[in-house]
Amino acid sequence: MTTFPAAIRTVRWMVRDTFRQAAASRLLAVMLGLTGLCVVFCLGVSVSGDEAREKHPDELPLYVPKSQADEKVRDEGITVPGGEVSLGFGLARFEVTKSRADAIRVVQVWLAGVLADTAGVLLALLWTAGFLPTFLDPQAATVLLAKPTRRGAVLAGKYLGVVGFVGLQATAFTAGTWLALGISTGVWDGAYWLAAPLLVVHFAVFYAVSSFLAVCTRSTVVCVFGTLLFWLLCWAMNLTHHRLGGAEVSGVAPLAGTLIDVGYWVLPKPLDLGGIFFDALRAGDHAAAVPEVAAAKARGDFHPELAVLSSLLFAVGLLALAAHEFKTQDY
Repeated sequence: MTTFPAAIRTVRWMVRDTFRQAAASRLLAVMLGLTGLCVVFCLGVSVSGDEAREKHPDELPLYVPKSQADEKVRDEGITVPGGEVSLGFGLARFEVTKSRADAIRVVQVWLAGVLADTAGVLLALLWTAGFLPTFLDPQAATVLLAKPTRRGAVLAGKYLGVVGFVGLQATAFTAGTWLALGISTGVWDGAYWLAAPLLVVHFAVFYAVSSFLAVCTRSTVVCVFGTLLFWLLCWAMNLTHHRLGGAEVSGVAPLAGTLIDVGYWVLPKPLDLGGIFFDALRAGDHAAAVPEVAAAKARGDFHPELAVLSSLLFAVGLLALAAHEFKTQDY
């Protein structure tokens, strides 16, 4: 029987092998290259305008862009901020609607909340989908060498290796873009760092689905399309739950509503994970939130801690099933 220290050594070896595989497949270079492009983009961002001042308690908390303001607006005590944000070293410009910090938060929401958290996670799932099927091939040397150890440790090591690799990339992306925006604009928002752990959680949850499909089918194609379709299913379930939660909808049977509630709490919640980052950046005043998520927050039906916990519990359960399936397969 394999001892616990041997299992730990197996996990460590699998993690190192994953990083070796990422470097050999050029995936490491590709992801670092994309991060570098985003850093260059951030260095090309500049912003002018006054900092947000402390407002009097009786002052109206209203802002009107400079292009839409007139003397009557100013006489009524409505703040008219000046300045503009420049993107791409001056190729595109837009007005500052509140303050320098708020304008940069718009850029950060698009960088981490849309580009990295949605497109980036899906691309990472696509690019890493072949790691486990290749590794689990009966002819692969890594599988043959690892046979004397616990298969659960082998699978856990490979899973942790991929998640750790993506986690390092997420940290590099967050650090690089935060530093570049701070240098180019003088705005240093610490809340932006929450993007890294949320990206890792988002990826780790759905990579558990990819791992389960890899163990069951050993097919990269199934892992790619199965995981992306499952992500879309979870996103649709998340959206539907919030949409039906605030009003009676004709044509929806009570049983269907119950099934949607159960599906929402059992399945991962990609839409809610994005909403957590949106709130952390205090982006609601200067960027449009998903209406269904905003409505859920307004009625007190948005629970960030439970969204993260239930998503992680789903991943743990699916990994346990994958480990059981891996243990019973013949090689």
